[in-house]
Amino acid sequence: MVKRASVAIALACVCSALAEAKVVRIEILKVERVDPTATGPQSATPPYERLSGKFYGELDPADPKNALITDIQRAPKNARGRVEYVGTFTLMKPVDGSKASGVLMYSVVNRGNGQATASGEGHISLVSGWQGDVVPTATNQTIQVPHATNPDGSSIVGPFIARILDQKGSTARILMSRGTPAYPAATLDTSKATLISALSETAEGVKAGVVKIASTDWAFASCETMPFPGTPDPTRVCLKNGFDPTRLYELQYTVKDPLVLGIGFAATRDLNSFFRYERADAAGTPNPVTGMVRWGISEGSSQSGAFLRAYIRLGFNQDEAGRIVWEGSNPNIASRVIDLNRRFASPGTDVELYGLGNEAPAWWEDWNDALRGRGTSGILDRCRATNTCPKILETFGSAEIWNLRASLMLVGSDAKSDIPIPDNVRRYYFPGVTHGGGRGGFSSEETPANACVLPANPAPSAPMRTALLQGLVGWVTQGTAMPPSVYPRIVDGTMVSKTSASFTFPAIPERPLPVQRPLLDYSLGKGFNYQDASGALTAPATVERSLPQLVVKIDRDGNELAGIKSPLLSAPLGTYTGWNVTAAGPLKGQSCGLLGGFIPFAKTKTERMAHGDPRPSLEEQYHSHDEYVKTVTAAAATLVRDHYLLQQDADAMIEQAERSDVLR
Repeated sequence: MVKRASVAIALACVCSALAEAKVVRIEILKVERVDPTATGPQSATPPYERLSGKFYGELDPADPKNALITDIQRAPKNARGRVEYVGTFTLMKPVDGSKASGVLMYSVVNRGNGQATASGEGHISLVSGWQGDVVPTATNQTIQVPHATNPDGSSIVGPFIARILDQKGSTARILMSRGTPAYPAATLDTSKATLISALSETAEGVKAGVVKIASTDWAFASCETMPFPGTPDPTRVCLKNGFDPTRLYELQYTVKDPLVLGIGFAATRDLNSFFRYERADAAGTPNPVTGMVRWGISEGSSQSGAFLRAYIRLGFNQDEAGRIVWEGSNPNIASRVIDLNRRFASPGTDVELYGLGNEAPAWWEDWNDALRGRGTSGILDRCRATNTCPKILETFGSAEIWNLRASLMLVGSDAKSDIPIPDNVRRYYFPGVTHGGGRGGFSSEETPANACVLPANPAPSAPMRTALLQGLVGWVTQGTAMPPSVYPRIVDGTMVSKTSASFTFPAIPERPLPVQRPLLDYSLGKGFNYQDASGALTAPATVERSLPQLVVKIDRDGNELAGIKSPLLSAPLGTYTGWNVTAAGPLKGQSCGLLGGFIPFAKTKTERMAHGDPRPSLEEQYHSHDEYVKTVTAAAATLVRDHYLLQQDADAMIEQAERSDVLR
C-alpha cells in the first residue's frame, strides 16, 4: 500500500506539472567549467559552469495566458491536447552556489546569436532560443515551433511582400530581414504573383522607373545548376535575364504554412519560471540552480529589446501559476514591439519598408492614440492588472530617434506633448551615438561606414549602460534609487520639430544634411489587432501616411544637447550623428540602415577657414592637449558622481584621452 501510494503521488506530481503545461523536461547535453582570467577586470569572477542543452515545453491553448498567441488553436496537439515546442538554452552559474548573487539575468539573443556570460557579481546568466524561423547552427540558440493548419489539415495561406536588393546572377533566395528564409510560395504559378523592379524608391515607398516583369520571364525556381526556367523551388526566384544589382525588386505573392512564432514568448516565460521556481522537471531531472535564484532580470538590445517590449505588453511576465517572472527588465536601443505574434510574422525586420513594429502602443504609460483612432492604452496594461510589472530600465540613443522612430514612444503619434513615464520606469538617452554605440576612443580618424556617405560614429554608449544595468540590479534587489531619468522632452525644449526654425544643422561643405526615416502608418486589414500587433493580414500592407516625428535639439556644431553625454561627447572632436546617408543604389540619399555618422572638426583655425567649415577647430576649442584631457577628466568625474559611469570605465577613458594624439 505504501508503494502504491508513492507511485500515485509521483504520478500526481507529473500530471500536475503537465496540467500546468510549462517546461516538462530539460536535457543538459554539455557541462563545461569556465575559470576567470588571472588578471584584469574579470579577476574577481568566481569559477563558473556552462550548461548547454534543450528544454521541452507544452502549452494549453485554452489557458488565457496562452490563448492570445496567434494561431495556437490551429497548431497540432498531443494526446493531452497540448501544443509542444523544444528550444535550446545555455546557463552560466557559479560552481559554488554560495557565490551566486541571487539574480538570474536573462539575455534575449538577437536572431539566435548571444552567449551566457560569467560575472564578477555572481549573477546566473541564461540565454535561449525564442525565434522559430532562425536556421539552427552549431553555436546559435533556436526553438522549434509547429506550423498552423486549417481544421482539415490543409495549408493556411496569406499575402506576403519580399524585397530583393543588391542581387546579381539569375537566382535569388526569397529572404526576410537579415538572411532569415521567407515563407514558401503557396503555388509556383507566377501568374498568381507580381514581380516588379524599380530604379529608385523614396523612404515612403514611392518608386520610380518601375518595370513589371512578365510572369513568363521569371519562375519560383533555382537556376544555379540549370538554365531558366530552372529547378522548381518555392523559396527562390529565377529571373530569365538575370538580376540588375542597381535596381530594387519587389515580389508580392501568396505564402503558406505559417509558424506559430508567438510560442517564443511563452517558451521564454516558462524557461525562466522553471529555473527560478521549480526543483525538478516532470521526469525528475533536477533544476541545476535550485535555491540560487531570488530575482529575475532581463535585458536585450535592438531586436531583443523589441521582444521584451512585446513580451511585457502581451502579459507574459506572469507565469502560468500567476507568479512574476522578472522583477526588472532593460529593453535597450528598441522603440517598437517585435513583429512575432501574427500570422506570417517577420521578427527579423527592423527598418525595412513594410516592416511592422510601430502599430501597438510604444509607450509605457496609458495614452490616447487619437490620431490613429486606437484609444487609450500602454505597454503595462496587462501586467498592471496582475501585479506582475517589472521595474523598467529603458536605454536608447540618437540612432533610434533618426532611424527607429523613437519619437513615437516619447511623444506619441501626433507629436504634440510628452507622454509621462510611470513610477516603475527609468529612461536614459545617449546623444549622438550610432545604433548600440561606437567603439569609443579619442581620435579624429575617419573610419568608413559600409555603404554610407559619412564615416562611422565612434561615440560610445556601452560604458554608461553598464553603470545603469548595475543600478537596475540594485533597484530590484535592494530598492536602491536609480539616478534621475535623462531624456529629451518637449517641455524643456530639447525635443523639437526638424524645421529650420528649431533645428538648424551647420552648413558643412561637402557633407550631407540630416535624414530621418519616416514613421509610416500602414493599412493592415480587419484581421490585424493593432493594439497587440497580433492576428493576420488579409491583404499586403499598404502605406496610408507618414506620421509626425520630432528630433533632439542640437548646438551650433550639430551635436545633440539632451541626454547622458559620454566624456567624448562632452569633449567632442567633431559632430556625432545618429543618422547617416546611403551612398548609392536605389535607396541613395535615404537613411543608411541604423548607422550614425561622424564629421571631424578641423585641427586648426587655418584649416577650418580654408575649407569653409563654420564649426570651431580643435585648436580654437581646446588650445592644447593638456586642456583637452582636463575637459575629458572633468566630464568623466561628473558622470561617476551622478552614477552614470563606473570608476573603472572613467579611468580607462581618461587614460585613452591622455594617450591620444589630440592637439599634440
